[in-house]
Amino acid sequence: MSALFAPPMRFPLGQIVATPGALAATANEYRLQCLFRHVSGDFGCVCDDDAEINRAAIMNGDDRILSAYPIDPAKPCEGFGDNTLWIITEADRSVTTFLLPEEY
Repeated sequence: MSALFAPPMRFPLGQIVATPGALAATANEYRLQCLFRHVSGDFGCVCDDDAEINRAAIMNGDDRILSAYPIDPAKPCEGFGDNTLWIITEADRSVTTFLLPEEY
């Protein structure tokens, strides 16, 4: 992915932070790729209910936005548990956090 590539932003991200677990489990470049997907509306491995909440949150601006991506893309990711990286943008769009599900 080119450093000059900027995806269309469907919502503001606020301050971008990461937990120690997310930093240890993923490389900077991969987190950036996931962030681009998140802000573009590609929510990764979330369930249908979370995807619908995300779509409504983008339209209404009144709920958090959750994305889930595999830490190792070669392995399965269920959107929770092992091999999962979450990105959560808070409802007020002040902060977007990279974290592992067990750090929630």
